[in-house]
Amino acid sequence: MSHNTLLLLYAFIAVLALIVLIARFKLHPFVVLIAVSLGLGAAAGMPLGSVVKAFQDGVGGVLGFVAIVVGLGTMLGKMMAESGGATRVATTLIGLFGERRVHWAIMVVGFIVGIPVFFQVGFMLLIPLVFTIARRSGLSLVKIGIPLVAGLSVVHGMVPPHPAAMLAVGAYHADIGRTIVYAILVGLPTAALAGPIFGSWIAPRIQLPA
Repeated sequence: MSHNTLLLLYAFIAVLALIVLIARFKLHPFVVLIAVSLGLGAAAGMPLGSVVKAFQDGVGGVLGFVAIVVGLGTMLGKMMAESGGATRVATTLIGLFGERRVHWAIMVVGFIVGIPVFFQVGFMLLIPLVFTIARRSGLSLVKIGIPLVAGLSVVHGMVPPHPAAMLAVGAYHADIGRTIVYAILVGLPTAALAGPIFGSWIAPRIQLPA
């Protein structure tokens, strides 16, 4: 068996171990991620010192980015909520789309707002809208929240000029105009199916705590 095949096998076992330890044995996800990551590095043949260093660099970089995103996004979201901006946007959306179709509106908002920002930033910025719209319309948080996540996710992964999509365009030397057209043609139906349509189906089947 080649070295590359072994690495793929180790990675598959690591993912399987993550799922089993978290879902079956109810261990804390953070502890499991640390243990499995270190174990995978050691199994792949990395020196223990290099494993720890790679783990520190990777986790430190991610947490540093997430901390900034969460902090700034929380402040922006709180400012929207306290200033009445979230309520105003919610009222406008409900007025334009009607209360029965407001979950479609939030998908469109996520799709548009998500173009210039990363998913985490857009989520932290718009999540106050979900709570405000759900409270004013009486709809389930799930029915409103899933379309937001769908809109942001599709843009994040597919639609230039989002930074993540632009990286792929640059790597493959793709035509940006055609990429935008194809991304919208594929992305909008995908967001609609994964967002408002799926959200409307799953919302009655999920009981959120009061």
